Amino acid sequence: MLRAIKRLGRRLWKRWSGYHRRSLAETAMSRLKRMGERLSARDPARQVAEVQIRCAILNTFNALGMPDTITRA
Repeated sequence: MLRAIKRLGRRLWKRWSGYHRRSLAETAMSRLKRMGERLSARDPARQVAEVQIRCAILNTFNALGMPDTITRA
């Protein structure tokens, strides 16, 4: 890994190794964990917004977990 970083540079290595995708997944997971298991808002309108945020985070997980498929013609 250190040789690859030295040869490619840190920016290219991160792109080549998929480091950014892992970092995005870890960030999304920490956001979800910080929200806890229960809704914290008391107002029904804010509860709806909180649920929508949770759904957006889960959709991010799904997008990050999907493999990139390449179809050959």
